[in-house]
Amino acid sequence: MKNWQKVCGGLLVVAGALCVAAYVKRTDLALWAIKHRSKVEIAANRPIEWRQGPVDAVTPLADRPPNIVFILADDLGINDISTFGGGAVDGRIKTPNIDRLAADGAVFEQAYSGTATCAPSRAMLMTGRYPTRTGFEFTPTPDGMVRVVTMAARDMRPDMPRSPGNPAAADVKPLFADQGLPTSEVTIAELLKAQGYHTVHIGKWHLGESPGFRANDQGFDESLNMESGLYLPEDDPDVVNAKVEFDPIDKFFWSSMRFATSYNKQGLFEPGGYLTDYWTDESVKVIRANRNRPFFLYLAHWGVHTPLQATREDFEAVGDIKPHRARVHAAMIRALDRSVGRILAALEEEGLAENTIVVFSSDNGGPGYVGIPGVNAPYRGWKMTLYEGGIRVPFFVKWPGRVAPGDRIATPVSHIDLMPTLASASRTPLPKGVVIDGVDLMPLARGSGAISRRDDAIYWQSGDYQVVRAGDWKLQVNGLPGQALLYNLREDPTERTDLSRRRPDKVAELKALLVAHQKGRKPSLWPYETAGPVMVDKTFAKRFERGDPYVEWPN
Repeated sequence: MKNWQKVCGGLLVVAGALCVAAYVKRTDLALWAIKHRSKVEIAANRPIEWRQGPVDAVTPLADRPPNIVFILADDLGINDISTFGGGAVDGRIKTPNIDRLAADGAVFEQAYSGTATCAPSRAMLMTGRYPTRTGFEFTPTPDGMVRVVTMAARDMRPDMPRSPGNPAAADVKPLFADQGLPTSEVTIAELLKAQGYHTVHIGKWHLGESPGFRANDQGFDESLNMESGLYLPEDDPDVVNAKVEFDPIDKFFWSSMRFATSYNKQGLFEPGGYLTDYWTDESVKVIRANRNRPFFLYLAHWGVHTPLQATREDFEAVGDIKPHRARVHAAMIRALDRSVGRILAALEEEGLAENTIVVFSSDNGGPGYVGIPGVNAPYRGWKMTLYEGGIRVPFFVKWPGRVAPGDRIATPVSHIDLMPTLASASRTPLPKGVVIDGVDLMPLARGSGAISRRDDAIYWQSGDYQVVRAGDWKLQVNGLPGQALLYNLREDPTERTDLSRRRPDKVAELKALLVAHQKGRKPSLWPYETAGPVMVDKTFAKRFERGDPYVEWPN
């Protein structure tokens, strides 16, 4: 009998090994198929003929509406920059240009992204409206990405909790290109264009790629659009790559992404260099082309989002940092900081700095899946969590003569406030018949008053994961059983002490705000397809252990 038990046990082990091998093979085959599928041809780089404004100024600069430059980073952690006293790699990597921008204007010390992933935050930045009104709640993902990433995650991370997700969504979810911001929404670009601004988008869009959803269809006269996500070709002699072997999203990106851009959707071509530098080169050209007329430049960087790629020069400049991925990430931060410095220099060289509003922010906090601790320090959480680490972002506004340099503002603000703020600063009327959830921050930035926000509250949501901050109190309600966490951010800004049992009255009060916020909400434009677990206190480089706090992030 014992021998038979040994034989059966051995057979089970072999069968299990074969199943794992088959699963690995299936994942590898899926990634191989993505990498080698038929793709649209990408032409060689070509110069862009940006539309030229008047050769001579028709109206004196002082009498013109202010130019507006909005620089948005991607996945930049609050501690990736040195403005707040920290900085990447335990303070070794400084960001002097971003720091100078902050010092020359107002710093919103409690600034929040619209949510903890990119596209819904961008929708809120453009419209000043919550997903409850627009329906733009979940980040669009390339066709097939969720299926392949889920498959790879089960193979690569058997330690992580499993979620059933929403498998039926794949049958009704629109194609990636059709997952866009509805044309019925009014963007800040549309408002400024109607006011006589020349409007230009450069970089990431992520609000739809089909006709009607593109940047050109949403108020931008010109758009240099990111068509895929490599900063340089993987085999370029000037690039240093860092593949994150434990992250299934990274595996998908390296299999699917190419080096491509387009101008006004007139065919794909290769960018003219490392993506962060190339977009900066073109932004400088836009500033010079429009120096004699009001312009709105939306520079939406891909940096420092994965895939991790840096120029060899930046990689050497940051010094010997371990592990390799942290060094590449630090080099990418250096490139982003250089971009900000070059934009500021171009405005000064063209004599435009005194009449230009420059805004800098990030679409959400730094991700844990790159495996670099400290990017959101001192806050808990990462991208894809609504802890402070996932949604605390830099938010700086520079406007010489109107915004006092060095002003530090403690009032909580959000990305939904950008649209009404820029409209106010440019004396542009808000759209009639449209409810704007954001508020004008200019009274705060100019030190001339306070703001009045409905319910004194800011809201976030992704499916059943819903959060509200009202005053100093923040309530997180997750789809996980029994997860309603209450924090007092004045006393506990890093969310270490859950007060939900001690203050059931405050829990009930904030839950009532969430219910009221959701009342009459517009349904999501498409369903979430998966609900992945995200550890709160560990990067994805660490193994999940029983008892580790985590959230379920639907997307």
